[in-house]
Amino acid sequence: MSGLDKRVSSYEEALDGLTDNMTVLAGGFGLCGIPENLIAEIRRRGVTGLTVVSNNCGVDGFGLGVLLEDRQIRKMVASYVGENALFEKQLLSGELEVELTPQGTLAEKLRAGGAGIPAFFTATGYGTPVAEGKEVREFNGRPHILEPSITGDFAIVKGWKADYYGNVIYRHTAQNFNPVVATAGRITVVEVEEIVAPGELDPTQIHTPGIYVDRVILGSFEKRIEKRTVRS
Repeated sequence: MSGLDKRVSSYEEALDGLTDNMTVLAGGFGLCGIPENLIAEIRRRGVTGLTVVSNNCGVDGFGLGVLLEDRQIRKMVASYVGENALFEKQLLSGELEVELTPQGTLAEKLRAGGAGIPAFFTATGYGTPVAEGKEVREFNGRPHILEPSITGDFAIVKGWKADYYGNVIYRHTAQNFNPVVATAGRITVVEVEEIVAPGELDPTQIHTPGIYVDRVILGSFEKRIEKRTVRS
């Protein structure tokens, strides 16, 4: 059973095989549940020409935003520009190719990719720039557009707990995009706050089964707050 042990001891090993021009899928929503140390390792490796698929692109100076600083991202597939001024600047200047995708559609494109479904029809986006160049069919009297699914070379994921075999539990809202991202990568890497022995996780609480996970690493996390508000 030792061959089922997914643990790796370094971030360099966790992202072994990541090269220029690959597609990277990243979990998280805003700064909640982002694989911040795996993102830092991508920056350290200096790979370029990446296509990154994530709900958004972090913030200036943190999360996926650091990859924009070093011009490592060629194309961003996201649903939200958000608080990242550099993301907005590179989008408007044409320096960064951006494919804006409705949030629910983005989640379903990843889920479908992980399930081996090549494409699906959705009414979301019909009649908007989202639908340009896409096949349209009518179902029950309503037009729908054909959306291709998404898969990637690497999927980087942030979990709460995992066991040696790669079974993962997410904590509260940090679940967000992480479970669907985990299914859609050719190589899925999960960083977690705690790794336990097999059998210690309640099977009914596992969100991502280990069959989807290739590597697990124990990390420590800053968990930065994206936008702090306080009462006056």
